[in-house]
Amino acid sequence: MKDFSKLEELMDVKFKNVDLLKQAVVHRSYLNEHPDFELSHNERLEFLGDAVLEIIVTEILFHDFMETPEGDLTNWRASLVNYRMLAVIANELGVDKYLYLSKGESKDKNSKARQIILANAMEAIIGAIYLDQGIKPAKKFVKAFIISKLDNILKNKLYLDPKSKFQEKAQEIYGVTPHYKVLSESGPDHAKEFIVGLYLNNELISQGKGTSKQEAQVDAASQGLINKGW
Repeated sequence: MKDFSKLEELMDVKFKNVDLLKQAVVHRSYLNEHPDFELSHNERLEFLGDAVLEIIVTEILFHDFMETPEGDLTNWRASLVNYRMLAVIANELGVDKYLYLSKGESKDKNSKARQIILANAMEAIIGAIYLDQGIKPAKKFVKAFIISKLDNILKNKLYLDPKSKFQEKAQEIYGVTPHYKVLSESGPDHAKEFIVGLYLNNELISQGKGTSKQEAQVDAASQGLINKGW
């Protein structure tokens, strides 16, 4: 049996019903192998937590940035609640070691799929806090662990998507607009994989892959930012 007291301590939340916290980290795959497990999976809590997180972040941004246009606030919010950011926060809290996963999912440590599982668990934890404690403790948690990332996001313009950020930096430094080229595509129509190159003039800066050209371009831009130190 996993001991959740350390996680509660790190989150600064003492649950009245710790089963809610436990359920928040149960992935559907675990129940396929353990059908007699006493709790359900975390998808309903995730559904609730997603809405709670959205309204808390929206309200804080609305009140704290009275002069900021709606379009900017939308981008800032997206950068705070996307799966990458939530996975980062989950990793900071050590949520990974509390997850209930199937044997197959347990082996898949560093993939995008694992990051999405962690992000979903983070939303489910927020839903669990809200159900167990109410809106004020949920807001306190969101402020401490999610809103606290905003200064860094604004300072480094992380609210720009990777393609926009790479283009902005390329134009600022080189006066050049980057372009993308499909280098290869493979697989059947229902499961294509695209490899896309990111270029400045004729120089290949990076490559990215994805199940669509757009996804591969975003991946290439993310890698390009790393390669350029931007």
